Amino acid sequence: MNLVVLAEDVDSIALKNVAKLTGAREIVQITPRSFRLVAAQAHPDLARNCAAGGLDYAWLPSGRQLRDFGLFVTDMDSTLINIECIDEIADMQGLKAQVAQITEAAMQGEIDFRESLARRVSLLAGLPESALGEVYAHRLQLNPGAERLVKGLQRAGIRTVLVSGGFTYFTERLKQRLGFDYAFANELEVLDGRLTGRVLGEIIDGAAKANHLLRIRDELGLQPHQVIAAGDGANDIPMLNAAGFGVAFHPKAALRQVADCCIEHSGLDGLLDLFG
Repeated sequence: MNLVVLAEDVDSIALKNVAKLTGAREIVQITPRSFRLVAAQAHPDLARNCAAGGLDYAWLPSGRQLRDFGLFVTDMDSTLINIECIDEIADMQGLKAQVAQITEAAMQGEIDFRESLARRVSLLAGLPESALGEVYAHRLQLNPGAERLVKGLQRAGIRTVLVSGGFTYFTERLKQRLGFDYAFANELEVLDGRLTGRVLGEIIDGAAKANHLLRIRDELGLQPHQVIAAGDGANDIPMLNAAGFGVAFHPKAALRQVADCCIEHSGLDGLLDLFG
C-alpha cells in the first residue's frame, strides 16, 4: 500500500513532515496536486498531521489507476451540491431551522432516515411547486470540483450514478446538466401545483442507495473493487460499504469511520488526483 496525499495547493513543508512521520522511502509527484509517499507506514498521528497541513490522504494499492474502476455512485445533497435541498425548500415556508435540525440528526445517524424524511416532507405541504425551481435556480450550486470530477470519470469510461435521499426534481436536472448515466431519488407528490407533504413510490434511503449500486454493478458485470462511492452522511454508509473504494466528502463523523478516503481540503475532483 502507498500513501497518497493531496490538496489544492500542497504545502511542501507539510508534505515532507508527513513523509518523515510515516517513514516514506520516496515522494513521487502524481499530479500537480497529489503525491505518492512510497513505502509509507501507518502512524497514529497521520490524520492529525495531515489536517494541520491542509492535506487529504488515502492508502492505495501499488499500481491502482482510475481506469481500473468501472462505476462511480454519488450522493447529491452536501456531496455533489452545496445544499440540503429540503432545508432550502423549507425556508420558503419559514421552517428552515426546524427542518434543518431533523436533517442534521438524520445525517449524523441519530434518527431513522425514513422517519426523518416523512417528518420533513410533511412540513412542506401546501408549498407551490414553483418553490423547487427557485431553489434550483438561485440556491443550488455544484460543490467545487464536481464538474471536473464527472468529466474525468466519463473520459476514463466509468459509468456514473447519482442517487439521493433528496428529490427527483433536482437529480433529473443535474443528470442532464452533468451527463450522469443514471439518477435515483424520492418523488414529491404534487396536486394542483402544490406539494401535498407526501412522497410517491419507493423511498430512497441508505439501503436503497446500496441496492441501486449493487444492481447496476451486477448489470455491468463489475466486481466490488471496481466501484467508487461518495457521500457525506450516515445515510451513505451502506453505499460506501458496498463499494470497493469509499469517499467521504466533508463527512459527518459516522461516515468518516467507514470511508477509505476523506476529502476535506480539496474539491471533489481530488478523487481524480488520487489515481493520476
